[in-house]
Amino acid sequence: MKRDDITLRGAGESAAIAPQPAMGRSHPHESARAQVAGNAHYIDDLPELRGTLFAAPVMSPVAHGRVNGIDASAALAMPGVHGVVLASDIPGDRVFPSAARDEAILASEAVQHVGQVVALVVADTVMAARRAARFVKLDVTPLPAILSVQDALAAQSFVLPPVHVRRGDAEAALAQATHRLQGQFETGGQEHFYLEGQIAYALPLEQGQWWIHSSNQHPGEVQHWVAHALGIPAHAVRVECRRMGGGFGGKETQAGHMAVWAALAARKFGRPVKLRLDRDDDFMVTGKRHPFAYEYDVGFDASGRITGLKLQMATDCGHSADLSGAVADRAVFHCDNAYFLEDVDIVSYRCKTHMQSHTAFRGFGGPQGVIAIEVILGDIARRLRLDALDVRLRNLYGKDERNVTHYQMQVEDNILHELLPTLEQSSDYRRRQKAVSAWNAVNPVFKRGLAITPVKFGISFTATLFNQAGALVHVYTDGSVQVNHGGTEMGQGLNTKVAQVVADELGVPLDHVMVTAADTSKVPNASATAASSGTDLNGRAAQYAARTVRDNLAAFVSGLDRCGAGAVRFEGGMVISPQTTRPWREVVVAAYANRIQLWSDGFYRTPKIHYDKTTLTGRPFFYFAYGAACTEVAIDTTTGESRVLAIDILHDVGRSLNPAIDVGQIEGGFIQGMGWLTTEELVWDPKGRLATHAPSTYKIPATSDVPEHLNVALWPEANREDNVGGSKAVGEPPFMLAISVYEALRNAVAAARADGGAAAGERIELRAPATAENVLRALGRVAG
Repeated sequence: MKRDDITLRGAGESAAIAPQPAMGRSHPHESARAQVAGNAHYIDDLPELRGTLFAAPVMSPVAHGRVNGIDASAALAMPGVHGVVLASDIPGDRVFPSAARDEAILASEAVQHVGQVVALVVADTVMAARRAARFVKLDVTPLPAILSVQDALAAQSFVLPPVHVRRGDAEAALAQATHRLQGQFETGGQEHFYLEGQIAYALPLEQGQWWIHSSNQHPGEVQHWVAHALGIPAHAVRVECRRMGGGFGGKETQAGHMAVWAALAARKFGRPVKLRLDRDDDFMVTGKRHPFAYEYDVGFDASGRITGLKLQMATDCGHSADLSGAVADRAVFHCDNAYFLEDVDIVSYRCKTHMQSHTAFRGFGGPQGVIAIEVILGDIARRLRLDALDVRLRNLYGKDERNVTHYQMQVEDNILHELLPTLEQSSDYRRRQKAVSAWNAVNPVFKRGLAITPVKFGISFTATLFNQAGALVHVYTDGSVQVNHGGTEMGQGLNTKVAQVVADELGVPLDHVMVTAADTSKVPNASATAASSGTDLNGRAAQYAARTVRDNLAAFVSGLDRCGAGAVRFEGGMVISPQTTRPWREVVVAAYANRIQLWSDGFYRTPKIHYDKTTLTGRPFFYFAYGAACTEVAIDTTTGESRVLAIDILHDVGRSLNPAIDVGQIEGGFIQGMGWLTTEELVWDPKGRLATHAPSTYKIPATSDVPEHLNVALWPEANREDNVGGSKAVGEPPFMLAISVYEALRNAVAAARADGGAAAGERIELRAPATAENVLRALGRVAG
């Protein structure tokens, strides 16, 4: 029965009850129609108040240097320019209140990367501000700059101390290993490339209050940062975000920079100020996914099972810590991926370089950890001349033993022993592997590769305090429902899922429920919408708030009908007791007339999690999300070009709250991960200037890069933990499924090198991303 077919009738009459709940069905994204029609408002679509000014950044031209002075006279003489904002204009603390407190709001004494913001030019129009910013002259004495992880390691240049995690005796295990292999490799960074760039609009209000429109994933942190810079209490700052045009982690902390800069300019000139970075400046100012450099020494037996491992991961954090500590920690947590490591020694270096301060990005260090062990297993399989899937299967976590991670968390919900063989069969992996080998035997130019890789991804913030959420649910007397929660909508469908949860909790049609903009004046101290936990946290908090309202109404109806409150049901827009059935709105109106509370707050904290952040041991995650992908690729050995030919995915989202949204997240995450590993190359020149700072030089995947054969299936089992609706997180885990693309490319390169007389079982050193140039290097056709 369609939702529109529900019939509402008066008390005592029979009623048609909708048999289908909102959860578990593929409802459209709540903003989809508005977005298609161009009616969904982003910050740059908001009407600008009279007198609004516009700010543009003045950026450092050198990677590292001492600031001697600033000459803004030429800029100030330009039409429409109102002035310049400097560090001396900051009334509060001049340092961003990050955990490490190591980044200046506006650089005044030293600059730490090309693009670091030193000042802001404020003018009547966007273009006037941007033009004038180019005429501000900085007197900077260059200083030696560290521009690579290797240089940082040599100089012992770190933003945070190294972290060392051990289990067993890796040295002894390696000494006794049947086989032993050493290697090193690197993964590059990745630009977030959100469709809506970084933007903030700061409005000064009466009595020292502020209203900040910010495209951001963490309104509570933006509120804190703005108050900190202005030297005022947090209650004087309201931060609102209706939606973002993409975030991917790039708007978790670094959106706070825009808001602070806009607010400082608005304070100085006493007028509203908007700051929107253009795409080139966005590239230059903001951080990226962290590049990693790896070294490993692994011991293994004749079947490919790992018996000992030493792994070094060096993280390029950029010039300040930002979220690098947590990102590097998660890489440590995920460098096992799906595999039991008994004797292991892991060292994580958090390197300081004179680059943009790298930050959160979808997966938050997880992809950089997962790829480490997948590369190692691929190298082991190649050395032993075994099928890599068989090697992976032999190393999986066990069910009743070999099921404790190197950070001492028990893997209780492992489904990979069933999921991987299911994908192996549904993708026809064994037959296709033979077909790939047959193709490669007779085709000297085009080589194919095939790989299956799994994912085990921990769900929760590794910083335990962020695993909490609040929500408000308001029921109005016409029966409509408004929900507000602390999460932010960036296109991932969070508000749609939360509305589904609330609709089912109250037993009303989904179109009765509206979710409003994230707003610090409604739900305070909200955590970032990150770590794939948006629905887990905010959906549960909203469910609890709705449940309180429902319980209030159930108690009211039970008094009318002289039955137990537990006997009252809410379904299909009806309130049903053993005695009668009433329309939802009728009950709401009667309850209001009897002074029954029709709104409530809800609060949720994730259970079971704990860990010692000094030793990185404990249970940092509530549960794991699992998945696997089978990818086939082809390379042109003469040009290095590659193409993905086919993708088969089997992914675990628990009991899906909205299958269409979840499949969209899986597809999008995979393609974004594919971009990280194939085309999205960031290039800095020897002076630390980013050369790839626009769509003309930075290549994200296009529709033409997506193969016609892209199959996504959902694992049919509910979450074994008590999560909202039996669901699992879906935002980040699918990103790592794209590691199957990289491993398939390495297999294709290995086939080509074998034709050239390379030794059997040699390591394939393929830099990520596997651009055409890097594929040629791996083939030995290009030096370097």
